[in-house]
Amino acid sequence: MTDGDPVGCHDCGALYRWRPVADGQRARCTRCGNVLYRGYATGPAPTPASMVAVTLGAVLVYLIAQCFPIVELEMNGLTSGATLLQAIGVLWNERMEVIAAMVFFFAVVFPALELGALLYVSAGLLRGRRVPGFHLLLRVVQGARHWAMTEVLMIGILVTAIKMTSLARVIPHPGLFAFGALTILCAVALRYEPRALWALGDHAGPPPPSSGLWKERDKAGVDNAAVDTAAGPPVACHACGLLNDCACEGRHCRRCGATLHRRIPNSITWTWALLAAAALLYVPANILPVMYTESIGGTGGDTIMSGVVLFWETGSPGLAIVIFVASVLVPVSKLVALALLAGTAQWGSRWAPAGRTRIYRMVEFIGRWSMLDIFVVTLTVALVRFQTLAVITAGPGALAFGCVVILTMIASAQFDPRLIWDALDDKEKRVEHNGEMHA
Repeated sequence: MTDGDPVGCHDCGALYRWRPVADGQRARCTRCGNVLYRGYATGPAPTPASMVAVTLGAVLVYLIAQCFPIVELEMNGLTSGATLLQAIGVLWNERMEVIAAMVFFFAVVFPALELGALLYVSAGLLRGRRVPGFHLLLRVVQGARHWAMTEVLMIGILVTAIKMTSLARVIPHPGLFAFGALTILCAVALRYEPRALWALGDHAGPPPPSSGLWKERDKAGVDNAAVDTAAGPPVACHACGLLNDCACEGRHCRRCGATLHRRIPNSITWTWALLAAAALLYVPANILPVMYTESIGGTGGDTIMSGVVLFWETGSPGLAIVIFVASVLVPVSKLVALALLAGTAQWGSRWAPAGRTRIYRMVEFIGRWSMLDIFVVTLTVALVRFQTLAVITAGPGALAFGCVVILTMIASAQFDPRLIWDALDDKEKRVEHNGEMHA
């Protein structure tokens, strides 16, 4: 982007003019505190060369992680080990196809899409051009990144390995270290935000058609101000962030081609429907067993809470707390928080809009961590295969819990945070917000 180009806040809809900030600094919205852009969009990083190096390394490590066993268990002369794909296959063969599909997409497909598309795009930028399908690929990166759960899987691997030490001897394999390295590289790759890459792409190819949005504001000498227009405020593209002069349902962004909307259509209706389904499924998710254990001593089922109690009583309070937070506290918090956001937005409440926006961002951040228990179940079922000595299978509680996680993540994606500010904007009759962006 160039100095003076318009930018919009994703969370509250306030409009600003782009101004460069120093490398490592962030420009924030003065209304809701959301990060508008980061200094490295114009600083020395990220460079196309560094993007290619990091993503290429991540792709290679990803292939190693998928092809080699994670850990191996040894018990009374019997051994059992599995790769992630083999663990998914075990679930599929036990007729738990839905759980197998969840793990396959969240731990295999979406990370592959993110890394592959990012590598292809960055390789083109390294050559100073935009590759074919540049805009579509960045939208793929954006969507896949929301659902890729490599870091959650890594924690699940560690929890499973520690849990298995009480049952058998745990032998680490290359897959374990590869997933650890992949988690670190993916964290580094998060710095390469699609919106920053769109800005780099504008320099590598013809820029989008210019907008006359700020001409009248420039004459007035107003700097870094959120503005409105007589015909109505322009709309920021939900994908690339570019402001478009006019927008209505069904029209497309002049840069990336994504469908524009002033507000997500039927946002509150969909949020309530998804929340209701998640709340109904949360009951069987906690009552029904997530795993069944078959051994010489008999057969027993473990619920989420019984697993927490087991960790606590066997001298692993840290793991008990991790499982409790990820599998109990986080899902309940998401349900309550999303209900609060949807209810206050529907009733047009003007109560603490900045605070409610922070709650929304928190829900978006913690949503994926509830999948921890599903990953633990997947790995445990695949590893504990000791013929007549001990066999663990997945239970219906795992299926219900996995559906709760997906439904709440979709619900948070469907909720439009700009609805929080609509009542305030209506009260003020869209009076301009003239605060300064701060780094």
